[in-house]
Amino acid sequence: MSETPSAPAGTTSAPAGTIRLTVAQALVRFLAAQHSERDGVRQRLIPGAFGIFGHGNVAGVGQALLQNALDPAPAEGGSPAEPAVPAEAEMPYYQARNEQNMVHTAVAYARTRNRLQAMACTASIGPGSTNMVTGAALATIDRIPVLILPSDVFANRAVDPVLQQLEDERAMDVTVNDAFRPVSRYFDRIWRPEQLIPSLLAAMRVLTDPAETGAVTICLPQDVQAEAHDWPLELFAERTWHVGRPVPEPAALDRALEVIRGAKRPVVIAGGGAVYSEASEALAAFTDATGIPVLDTQAGKGALSADHPLCIGGVGATGNDAANTLAAEADVVIGVGTRYTDFTTASHTAFRNPDVRFVNLNVKAFDAAKHAATMLVADAREGLGALQAGLEGWQAPAEHGERARELRAQWEELVEPCFAPHDQELPAQTEIFGALNELMGDEDIVINAAGSMPGDLQALWKARSPQQYHLEYGYSCMGYELPASLGAKMAAPDAEVVAIIGDGTFQMAPQEIATIVAERIKVILVILQNHGWSSIGSLSESHGSQRFGTKYRMRDEKSGMLDGEKLPFDIPANIRSYGLEVQEVSSTADFREAYRRAEASTEATAIVVNTNLYGPNPPGIGWWDVPVSAVSRLESTQQARAQYEQDLAPQRHYLRPAD
Repeated sequence: MSETPSAPAGTTSAPAGTIRLTVAQALVRFLAAQHSERDGVRQRLIPGAFGIFGHGNVAGVGQALLQNALDPAPAEGGSPAEPAVPAEAEMPYYQARNEQNMVHTAVAYARTRNRLQAMACTASIGPGSTNMVTGAALATIDRIPVLILPSDVFANRAVDPVLQQLEDERAMDVTVNDAFRPVSRYFDRIWRPEQLIPSLLAAMRVLTDPAETGAVTICLPQDVQAEAHDWPLELFAERTWHVGRPVPEPAALDRALEVIRGAKRPVVIAGGGAVYSEASEALAAFTDATGIPVLDTQAGKGALSADHPLCIGGVGATGNDAANTLAAEADVVIGVGTRYTDFTTASHTAFRNPDVRFVNLNVKAFDAAKHAATMLVADAREGLGALQAGLEGWQAPAEHGERARELRAQWEELVEPCFAPHDQELPAQTEIFGALNELMGDEDIVINAAGSMPGDLQALWKARSPQQYHLEYGYSCMGYELPASLGAKMAAPDAEVVAIIGDGTFQMAPQEIATIVAERIKVILVILQNHGWSSIGSLSESHGSQRFGTKYRMRDEKSGMLDGEKLPFDIPANIRSYGLEVQEVSSTADFREAYRRAEASTEATAIVVNTNLYGPNPPGIGWWDVPVSAVSRLESTQQARAQYEQDLAPQRHYLRPAD
């Protein structure tokens, strides 16, 4: 028998109705053809890819991205006038400097786009890929879509072990990329080319499902990336994934309405779901109609504008006193798109009414069921509209709304000194936050994630739009802020994007300054330099550990402790080495002037602000459960333990049946 000659290497000859591409080339072409749609607005689902190339992906996904840029595939099939598959769309590539950072950038992009778009991230085998695990965990915890493409070991096992391969004597299908399994909403490994087709379709479903979204991980063995396969043309047809707005089930709606109608002191807690659902108008209308005060979480701040008289502000461990007082008194808590983290519930001490009941409106049943709630599984916007219609003619008692407004006014008076100059050499960070809140526009974006700053910001910041307040506090990942500023600016190019970064966070992840410079992206980096970990230092002191290990100091030769002179680290010089303009200031007045100059500039700018390590910080009645050593020889720890045991008293599960 004669054999059919094979196609020359590098050609696209294939049976009718198919096209011959490598796995990586097919992946890129498929992703470029995907779109999402909600409320009649359609956009690219995967508008670009971040990547760092190594031997695990440079000749696979890297080659496919290069080919897409230089020689995109023409239209295929059908007729020239109406091709069955359009020409390959562009898949822009962005060069990152650190794999964890690039996932943070992708997450910030998707969050700013209200989860309707997601970026892809490709990395090489081994440490390049495992560096993305932290970013994947952040995305999944925060319910933000990102497509992770780790490179993997040889599927054919001809090269075993390959460079950077983990050897597991128990099984040959285990790799370091299995670390992505618990932090991914979808995980797959493509051992054979034909497995890619169902995997890609499943991946797109998860990325566009508001209830299931998070990190989607498709591992790509190094040899499989470069392997050719005959792909059906229809795989590369433009495809639109419709992001739905589930409506409440009638019986569930009736149960929720019954609970709310019986309330005397109800509150709404607005979470991130209210923002991602673009439910701000519905939330304002619901509040106007019912007179129910609105408290917010870190992710939900701005869902109701701070200008609304019944927007009371942040609730929980770092919330303001007005919101926490209302939470403690509430007999019904209406959670809208919140997952009730320990900071929102003040470690289960915030809601102190013994008869408190919960009505949870959430697109995800898992979250709707928390605290033995009456569940309303629906889109936040649609659910609020249904609740408002069902409550027509009903309002919370007028005195409840009056009390909420009075408490808010008292809080604002109490914290006014936080924004004024303090009697100390360097400004408190709260002075800088107050200035920023005044200087930034309603649609500008402030970004933060970790340390003492999120607590101060939740208590003090007045967000006037859903976009303005971008706090990553699900994973509270140090190092998120700087790369996130890049992603947010890419997603909202007309906004002024400001990342507030502590000097501890800066030392962890400054690398994407190079990407900001290379891409000519204009952001403003505000680095607060206080020569220590302010948040953990304060927590350490209040919990009996005397700020041990929280200051940046040289080791003292006599004491043997890290309590010598300040570490001679020059942050402004470090930033200038990237080619970025830097302004260094030591007063709030000088900061205001520096910000105005940065705002007027067309290029990225860093403002390094020397601040006081010891605050002061806003007052507050919220509590956070950080256990203190039960036994100790240190008096400071003994005293802290006694206080801790007192603070535990109100902690409880919320178990009252909703019905």
